[in-house]
Amino acid sequence: MLKSYELLAFMPAEMAQQIVEQMFEADKPVYRAALAAVAQARHLRPVFLERQPRAQRHQTMLATLTKPALETAAGGLIRGWLLKKQNAMLCDFLTSLGLDHKEGVVDNLPEQVADEKLNAAVESLLAKYPRETVAVYLHAFNAINETDWPNLNKLLETDSRLQF
Repeated sequence: MLKSYELLAFMPAEMAQQIVEQMFEADKPVYRAALAAVAQARHLRPVFLERQPRAQRHQTMLATLTKPALETAAGGLIRGWLLKKQNAMLCDFLTSLGLDHKEGVVDNLPEQVADEKLNAAVESLLAKYPRETVAVYLHAFNAINETDWPNLNKLLETDSRLQF
């Protein structure tokens, strides 16, 4: 199971850049939290990073967010991106599984989900959304939620479409 900092490291660099850029535009509090965590990890004040050109700042952020100590910040960034920019995919997945949700957020996940439902939901996502985006979502879903679905673990390990 990939952790959030590993997801940022393994996904295509363009996608990671896109996530940071979209969070800069769509969710300033999440972006600023990630920036503050990076600044703290680098023993800098956030304003030092803020004064850098955005492209350089985002490269610095990504290079730092791929470290294990920044798991929380990386996870927040990915969760924010999924909820703000990929909400339709989250809703489609949860609806396909027959789970009640509010705009892609579930209060209580079941302990397990049937293989048929899971496979159908994943196939539906792969048919509708870019492969890399689906892979990030499913890995993040698996890592962030407390519920551990063995069939999802197996799918993420064995299905080449869901790997980086």
